[in-house]
Amino acid sequence: MTAPFDAIDVIRAKRDGQLLGPEQIRWILGAYTAGAVPDEQMSALLMAVFFRGMSGEELSVWTRAMIDSGERKDLSALGRPTADKHSTGGVGDKITLPLAPLVAACGVAVPQLSGRGLGHTGGTLDKLESIAGWRADVHEEDYLRQLREVGAVVCAAGADLAPADKKLYALRDVTGTVESIPLIASSIMSKKIAEGAGALVLDVKTGSGAFMKDADGAHALARTMVGLGTDAGVRTVALVTAMDRPLGRSAGNAVEVAEAVEVLAGGGPADVVELTLALAREMLAGAGREDVDPAGALADGRAMDVWRRMIAAQGGDPDAPLPRPAEKHVVTAPATGTLTRLDAYAVGVAAWRLGAGRARKEDPVSAAAGVTWTAGVGDQVRAGEPLLELHTDEAERIPRALQALEGAIGVDTADRPLPLILERIV
Repeated sequence: MTAPFDAIDVIRAKRDGQLLGPEQIRWILGAYTAGAVPDEQMSALLMAVFFRGMSGEELSVWTRAMIDSGERKDLSALGRPTADKHSTGGVGDKITLPLAPLVAACGVAVPQLSGRGLGHTGGTLDKLESIAGWRADVHEEDYLRQLREVGAVVCAAGADLAPADKKLYALRDVTGTVESIPLIASSIMSKKIAEGAGALVLDVKTGSGAFMKDADGAHALARTMVGLGTDAGVRTVALVTAMDRPLGRSAGNAVEVAEAVEVLAGGGPADVVELTLALAREMLAGAGREDVDPAGALADGRAMDVWRRMIAAQGGDPDAPLPRPAEKHVVTAPATGTLTRLDAYAVGVAAWRLGAGRARKEDPVSAAAGVTWTAGVGDQVRAGEPLLELHTDEAERIPRALQALEGAIGVDTADRPLPLILERIV
């Protein structure tokens, strides 16, 4: 059967700055997913998109075609509103861990399909796998049953969710086309819309430890994603938040789980609590539950109860001790005064080099590896007192982690930290 379009004509059209028609977009994404268009031709199209961009209509059709390459989940049978959250990734960003059970404790189901870490940014699934017995794979019937009975699930996405994105994501990674707002936005939103939640809250990070280093780029990405979600009938809002310094007091795997449990127990670092509650309020509002104050569910233990049930439902033991590192190394404060810089990217790279992250998707990670710190930006420190603690299972990793931290700590400098929440976009 003759194809209705020629891939070369589609590539040339975008290369020359023409708008692609809906049928052209749907055809080439479908043909590529099915293997009828080879990687080299799709690579050329991605590069053309990288330089030429996409119109709002092109991007909407492109994203819809990616969703339609697989299954869009129907969660209407749950009998309760649903809301999801996506973060563009950062250092110490353990917010999903307390957020999902917190929102579920307030009566809104949370179908949270999460990923693994790569490079200096941590992955939610890697963190949760530091809990004894916990498993990331939850199959369809178990997934829906857990949403009904527990109210929250955090797990890996199945192969049926936006398969076009899986192929395109791998191709972008090796063709230098990752840093494109239309391609980033369509990748994120195709998966999130396909999850089937009625409301979506986006946490778009900006700063040294974020994918979008500057606030203007983060704003553009957030606005683009909100538009795609709204076009698809999902109530979508974005918060642009700071990632010039790491979140909380830990970056790694088990250390972040421990911190999340502190938050669920009514404690934890102030910035983690503030952002968790801000995102929870947005999720509840999107699901039509503005009347519920999530702070109450943290204070009275309801969120902790859901956490324990959520972990147990996926084979984990919420009471099991978390892995501890074989080696620790203390970094002291360089001076006395106000901590004005703790660079998020440097801390993330240090945690990665200690074994908390991976360089390739197939690499293993260490559950016990990571970095903790005793003071955040704006706090007082004293010269020579412990500031950071490096955790690893392999002592030979420590010197390279220390190299990553050179220049990362500043006391009484001219650095001005970003506000935790910079902007709200609807």
